[in-house]
Amino acid sequence: MSDFRTLPASGPFRLENVTVPACLLGQSGGLVAHALSIDEGRLSDRIDGPQIDMGGALVLPCFIDTHTHLDKGHIFPRSPNPDGSFEGALHTVGADRQAWWSAEDVRTRMDFALRCAYAHGTRAIRTHIDSIAPQDTISWPVFAQLRAEWAGRIELQGASLTGVDRADMSGEYARTADIVAEHDGILGLVTYPVPDLRDQLRGFFRLAIERGLEVDFHADESGDPNATTLNMIAQTVLDMGFDKPVTVGHCCSLATQSERDALETLDLVAKAGLNIVSLPMCNMYLQDRSAARTPRWRGITLVHEMRARGINVSFASDNTRDPFYAYGDLDMLEVLRETTRIAHLDHADPGWIEAFLANPARACGFSLPSLAFGAPADLIILRARDWTEALSRPQSDRIVLRAGRAIDRCLPDYSELDHLMQKS
Repeated sequence: MSDFRTLPASGPFRLENVTVPACLLGQSGGLVAHALSIDEGRLSDRIDGPQIDMGGALVLPCFIDTHTHLDKGHIFPRSPNPDGSFEGALHTVGADRQAWWSAEDVRTRMDFALRCAYAHGTRAIRTHIDSIAPQDTISWPVFAQLRAEWAGRIELQGASLTGVDRADMSGEYARTADIVAEHDGILGLVTYPVPDLRDQLRGFFRLAIERGLEVDFHADESGDPNATTLNMIAQTVLDMGFDKPVTVGHCCSLATQSERDALETLDLVAKAGLNIVSLPMCNMYLQDRSAARTPRWRGITLVHEMRARGINVSFASDNTRDPFYAYGDLDMLEVLRETTRIAHLDHADPGWIEAFLANPARACGFSLPSLAFGAPADLIILRARDWTEALSRPQSDRIVLRAGRAIDRCLPDYSELDHLMQKS
């Protein structure tokens, strides 16, 4: 396979003998042989210029990461999860936010995370932003500044985040919704069983309707089979005729419910047209964790059953080096590798790669990844000729092209954040 130093620094060129997923060419089947011409930063039908034999290298469009938490990222060194549990993460992040989250702290950590994602080959990200007052007035302006600075490299979307039991729909969260609208964001909510959930959801959707906002939920992130808020979200969408995109992340409890109840909910989700995001790495870290006890389930939702119903399913990074997930680097290739194993995507529909590319683009409204003539030449080239080669190694020597030119993939050093980790 060619090294990026042999790729031309200017002018058109053609990558001969590459391997790509058939679904990205509008074909059925798995991986197919192909060739890609690049000219003026885009894929072209020209065949002039140097022709480079890539030795069957697997080529993908740059990834889309549709569920992240850039504002929480990289706080684990100063605020580790005491026991690895969801409750431990919730309380630890809350304390860290109250003590540390100035505009400069949030900005520095978010920018560090974006540099990691860019080096790994991600071109678009939706991040959830903790929006409990007064943090909403701090973090949203920081997000807006970074979105402008990163334009052309990573397209950014922001979604507000607060728990359903802390959201006053007629008071404080209405003010937050105004901030979200001011910054062209997405209105978000974390749902779990509470006595007035139906009324809260209706109030939440009214806030979104009044401001013309899309919505994004965290739902049922637990192993409690009685956590059935996904069902109520879908029913509320249908009852209210909400016509903006609705995305729901996690939905872990579906895997612990009876087959009948879970599948009835999925039928309703399909009818309501919801987008679902599964976060396998984070949910394996948190779910079914008890001291001195081996976990009995994986924490992943029913992705195969969703796909069979035509539900738009995506996979994403979620948290990065924070109390909700102590690891990760916003590397969507790692997410693809681990999800393939965790969710048994292998020996299944070869089109699952769309859950890391086209599906998140559809959910968020990002431009669709494409290998068609005229598409941006934003590509990831792997030193691998098939999926088993690609997913058996970290692919740390991958080549990332943006506008047809190889980028510098040097990752930022963690020592850059040391000044933020000094506990007082």
